[in-house]
Amino acid sequence: MSQTASENYAGVWGNRIGFGRRPALLMVDFMQGYITPGAPLYAPGVVTAVEESRTLLQAARDSAITVIHSQIRYHPAHQRDGGIWVQKAPVMRDMVEGNPLAAFCPQVLPLAQEVVIRKQYASAFFATALAPLLVAEGIDTLLIAGCSTSGCVRATAVDALQHGFRAMVVRECVGDRHPEPHEANLFDIDSKYGDVVSKADALTYLGQISAR
Repeated sequence: MSQTASENYAGVWGNRIGFGRRPALLMVDFMQGYITPGAPLYAPGVVTAVEESRTLLQAARDSAITVIHSQIRYHPAHQRDGGIWVQKAPVMRDMVEGNPLAAFCPQVLPLAQEVVIRKQYASAFFATALAPLLVAEGIDTLLIAGCSTSGCVRATAVDALQHGFRAMVVRECVGDRHPEPHEANLFDIDSKYGDVVSKADALTYLGQISAR
């Protein structure tokens, strides 16, 4: 008799780590290329995630926690700083300054006082100042929203764990171009690398932070 994935993983993977004491919110790559119909990166799941993330972002701001936004940026002339990735995924060459598809989604624009991390690869930690920033501010928990679930969100969640942070991926606030990789990666992240949490639970947690 064949097992479901959940049955197969039970008792081996899937332990919960829970929220820590000092969180930051990381908005991963909410750029207009993902929400613009007809654009190569267009992903309906990201359109939904952006809308869902508006209340999460506002709650983070209301609770006065650190808010960080990441964006992919390459050299506008040659994108050589994208290395092998832009060879594997040439669609990423659109991520240059001045291209409207590389601009932040207007619904979740960074505020002047918020941190913007520029990156060239999937993880928001790889070759960036994200980990030292979190350490310097005493942060132990990273609430993660953004896109795509199977790409930059997953890579960031894995690296969060590897750098010693609690990766809390907010289910309604991440998205992908197809439901199958989206759900498969949420399952895998929740099983091995962090906790996939509901937006309701994330908002409750932020409310508790505000009340301290």
